[in-house]
Amino acid sequence: MDFEPWWLIFVPVLFGLGWIAARVDIRQMLSENRSLPDSYFRGLNFLLNEQPDRAIDAFVEVAKLDPETTELHFALGSLFRRRGEMERAIRVHLSLLARADLPQTQREHAQHELAQDYLKAGMLDRAEEAFELLKDTRFALPALRSLIRIYESEHDWSRAIEAVKTLRQLVDEPVPQRVHYHCEQAQSALAANPPNVDQAQAALDAAEHALRGASSNAGNVPASSVRVAMLRARLAALDGDAKRERLQLESVLSGSPEFAGLVAESVLNNYRAAGQAAEGLALLQAQYDKHASLDLFNVVFRELRVQEGAGPAWAFARKALRQNPSLLGLDRLLEAELAANPGSAPQEGVVPGADLALLRSLIHKHTQRLDRYACRACGFQARRYYWQCPGCNAWETYRPRRLEELE
Repeated sequence: MDFEPWWLIFVPVLFGLGWIAARVDIRQMLSENRSLPDSYFRGLNFLLNEQPDRAIDAFVEVAKLDPETTELHFALGSLFRRRGEMERAIRVHLSLLARADLPQTQREHAQHELAQDYLKAGMLDRAEEAFELLKDTRFALPALRSLIRIYESEHDWSRAIEAVKTLRQLVDEPVPQRVHYHCEQAQSALAANPPNVDQAQAALDAAEHALRGASSNAGNVPASSVRVAMLRARLAALDGDAKRERLQLESVLSGSPEFAGLVAESVLNNYRAAGQAAEGLALLQAQYDKHASLDLFNVVFRELRVQEGAGPAWAFARKALRQNPSLLGLDRLLEAELAANPGSAPQEGVVPGADLALLRSLIHKHTQRLDRYACRACGFQARRYYWQCPGCNAWETYRPRRLEELE
């Protein structure tokens, strides 16, 4: 194709259009920069200089000057909540909800943030109301999980059960704590004065039904099944059915031997009431030989001390501590010996009383921190066993083993 000279006229035209476009972009950028308040840049400067408190104050000023900065409002509200400044977080999110021009999606977001503020502030009634408003929104699932936490903290087990049923309709995942909700109902019924046996029976039936519907790892019996068996045993004891009580307790020994220490005392009481204390002790000794634990060791040693005297008890202790060395176990048997024979003359094969007290005092100082159960989720430690961690509220996170056994 031949070159035509008149085409050169397009060169200055194109150059002029490019120059005009560049000028427009520069003016727009300068206009946008001028529209940003100085507080915004001061806030950025404070952040760069690692002065977060002054940066927050600067951004708050920006939010006041420019109400349209909804994302900045959300960021500030979340930051206040993480810092524990709940009053300021609530005020930020309430100011967003008060805006009539706020889009629906951002209104739902603000409602969810406000509900979380109330929950962290411990204002459970307001938090519950706020989460209820989110049931038909895109925040329905996290709102429902938060409502379950609220019902748990209020011990409103009936509503917690209904909320878990709704959760199962939204997501296909196991909710093992539902079994514990029914167990909590049964426990409350048994603790009433007088005990409500029928209500406890109904709650345990519902717990077993929920247990069958819950999935568990193959070969691993969930802790909730142990709790159901223990409550069944208590119910049988109230009914005066010692045989049924024994069957429930022994099902724990055979099916979940790691929980034997939690039921050992009840097993002994059952056999003792039937005039079979020696058989009960023999059962626990055999259980210890197969599945040793500190709690079971303590029960067996004390009962041996009562039934057969110091010699057999200490012989059992020596053998047990050789096979499973434990300072905590030694501390417990010394405590039991001192309680049984305070200041008595030494017996053959037993440490003299004065030396026994000295030895126990030295060991006890080192074992106090080991004589606890620990949550696997948050590490919260407690002297008694909990089905729900008091620290993080997670279920079945405590192993029925003392800290020394886990180290």
